[in-house]
Amino acid sequence: LCFAGDARVRGQTGVLSERRGSYPFIDFRLLNNTTLSGEIGTKKKVKRLLSFQRYFHASRLLRGIVPQTSLYLLDEDYLGQARHMLSKVGMWDFDIFLFDRLTNGNSLVTLLCHLFNVHGLIHHFQLDMVTLHRFLVMVQEDYHSQNPYHNAVHAADVTQAMHCYLREPKLANFLTPSDIMLGLLAAAAHDVDHPGVNQPFLIKTKHHLASLYQNVSVLENHHWRSTIGMLRESRLLAHLPKEVTQDIEQQLGSLILATDINRQNEFLIRLKSHLDNQDLRLEDAQDRHFMLQIALKCADICNPCRLWDLSKQWSERVCEEFYRQGDLEQKFELEISPLCNQQKDTIPSIQIGFMTYIVEPLFERWAQFTGDTPLSENMLNHLRRNKAKWRSLLHKQHSSSRSNDHSGQVTGSQEQTLNEEETP
Repeated sequence: LCFAGDARVRGQTGVLSERRGSYPFIDFRLLNNTTLSGEIGTKKKVKRLLSFQRYFHASRLLRGIVPQTSLYLLDEDYLGQARHMLSKVGMWDFDIFLFDRLTNGNSLVTLLCHLFNVHGLIHHFQLDMVTLHRFLVMVQEDYHSQNPYHNAVHAADVTQAMHCYLREPKLANFLTPSDIMLGLLAAAAHDVDHPGVNQPFLIKTKHHLASLYQNVSVLENHHWRSTIGMLRESRLLAHLPKEVTQDIEQQLGSLILATDINRQNEFLIRLKSHLDNQDLRLEDAQDRHFMLQIALKCADICNPCRLWDLSKQWSERVCEEFYRQGDLEQKFELEISPLCNQQKDTIPSIQIGFMTYIVEPLFERWAQFTGDTPLSENMLNHLRRNKAKWRSLLHKQHSSSRSNDHSGQVTGSQEQTLNEEETP
C-alpha cells in the first residue's frame, strides 16, 4: 500500500533520510558573515563546525552509550504521581508541564512508552522494548531544550492531544493499529530538531536547509527526514517487511508535512468539501489518512483550546521564541519578521489573531466532523473563554497606554493584569 495523499511524498521509490545531527544548530556567530558577504565564513570553517557537531551528536551511540530516562531513579512519591497522571492521560486537562517535572524532563519518552503499550502496539508489531526506548530517547534528545516553545515538552503535549483525538468515536471505530502508530509517531517527531526560527528566517539567511528543500516546507521536510534517519538508525522496524517500512516512512512524511501552516487553507478547503458533501468514508484508508492529517494539525495548534493556565504558558513560550528571532533579525540588520517585534507585537494581539484566523476555523470543522462530543465542546468552550481573556487584556493594555500618554506613569504590569482575571 502506497499513499498518494501528498504531492511532496508521492512518486518516491525510497525516502532519503538525514543522519541524526547531520545539520548543526544555527550558529548565529557566523550569521553576520552571511548577511555581509553572502556566505557563512570559509568552507574550511564550516566543514570543521559540521564535523564537530556531527561527532558530538553521534559519539554517544558510537561508544555504545544510550542515555537512560531518569524516571526510575526518582523518589517514590514522584513515581507514584507520574503513574497517577498516566492513568488519566486521556483527559483534556492533562498538565504536560507537571508531568515533565515528575519524569525529570523525560515526558516524551515516558508518555510514548505508555501509549504504545496502552494501544497494544508493542504486541501487534512485535516491537522490542529496549529498541523502542532507544528510538524514543533519540527523538527526545534531538529536540532543542533551549527553545522556549519548539522543544520535547511541546512534542509530548501534541502527542497527548493526538491520543485524545484518536479516541474520538467517529475516528476510533475505524482506526487500525498502523493508523494509531503512525499518528503517535508523527505527533512525537513532528518538530524534531527544530532550530527555534521559522522558514522565512532560514530562507533569507540562505540556510542550507532552505537550499536543500528549495524553500518549500523546509522545516517539515527536515523533521520528517530526521525521523526516518532515527527509525533506520535504531532499527525499530527492521524486523518488518521492507514494503511495510517503506509505506510507514512515506505516510509519516505525509502526516508531518501536513503541519506546515502555509498549507492551512489547502486542508481546510478539502475538509469543508468532505463535510459539506458528507462523502468521508473512513473504511477507506485514504480518507482515514486525511483525517489523521487533520487530527495532527489540530494537536499541533491546540494550545488555545487548553485550560487557561496551560494555554497562557504556551502563548508566552511561543511569543518568547518569536521575540528571540526578532532580536536576532534586528541585531544582524535583517527585516524583522511578522509577529517577532516585541515592541509592536504584543502577546494578546498575536494570540487573538492566531485564534481568529487559524485555530477557530480548524476546530470548528473538527467539531463538525466529530459531532458534539464532550471533548470537542470542551475545546471550543476553552477557546472562546481564552480569546475573551486575551481581548480583555488587550483592552486594558490599550487603556494603560492611553493613560501613560497623558500621565507619563505606568499603571500596572501585564502579569498583574493577567492575575486579576478570573480563570475559566
